[in-house]
Amino acid sequence: MISKLNLKVVEIEDLSPLVKRFRFEDPDKAALPVFSGGAHVSVEMPDGEMLRHNSYSLISDPYDATGYEIAVRREDQGRGGSKFMHEKVAVGDILKLSMPANLFQLDLRAKKHVLIGGGIGITPFLSQMRQLEMHGQAYELHYATHSREEAAGLALLPEAAHIHVHISEDGSRMDLGAMLADQPLGCHVYTCGPEGLIAAVAEQAAMLGWPATSVHSEAFTAPPPGAPFEVTIASTGQVVPVAANQSLLEALEAASVVVDYSCRGGGCGRCETTVTSCDGDIEHNDFWLSKEERAEKKKIMPCMSRFKGLALVLDL
Repeated sequence: MISKLNLKVVEIEDLSPLVKRFRFEDPDKAALPVFSGGAHVSVEMPDGEMLRHNSYSLISDPYDATGYEIAVRREDQGRGGSKFMHEKVAVGDILKLSMPANLFQLDLRAKKHVLIGGGIGITPFLSQMRQLEMHGQAYELHYATHSREEAAGLALLPEAAHIHVHISEDGSRMDLGAMLADQPLGCHVYTCGPEGLIAAVAEQAAMLGWPATSVHSEAFTAPPPGAPFEVTIASTGQVVPVAANQSLLEALEAASVVVDYSCRGGGCGRCETTVTSCDGDIEHNDFWLSKEERAEKKKIMPCMSRFKGLALVLDL
């Protein structure tokens, strides 16, 4: 299981009306493990009887061992994790964070790096830029947002010729074809943001003949709420209820059922669990399982997926 760090909230800053920056440090000022650009941490949120976990990209300097920083966008229609961070976390609080993990690493063999972030998807690139600058590698960043009011990244990005901001309300939109067409051989592109943006970049890169191994993406999404359901643990017969605003993984953890995990966003495959029997439909919300695997109903990603039906039994 993932090791945890007990860290103190030492700074909270409003980056936009919906986005706050949080800085965490060791209460005794001990050095924290350094990380690589694009890494994330999982934050534990004791919200009444519910223990929530949300994953957030680290936006601070990967080589700065004095603290970790994250940016959290408030989502009032979500399950409550971001709302908890915005409303209930204060300077001086101690929270548990996982050790940094990275599913969105830079390929430092690349001749150049093109970073494309949409909305809050700018976050992993803030640490990646610092790593690229430390290594003296060529890159350009494109940051797209609907309005200046929503552009939390503006407060965190330096002004430089290779950093481009595209604000829709100002009439500045990204031209993916132009951005990708004239890049040098050996260039890699990285996208984080809405699924539509990720798909558009991948499609444009494929049309231009980019190798699939040069196209990278990450989409951090929280598990969606839904109707309550129950699962049964095959090895013990234990029945675990899952609340409407609780993920299956959180429900299993609350019931002391051990499940390994990393990203908690359906992208890494670490929590993949075998389904013993399924009398109903699995609502797959992950990015890991293939269409064929989903149709077989033999695997589920507890961090993101839900269930509708009569009975779901898991091999745990």
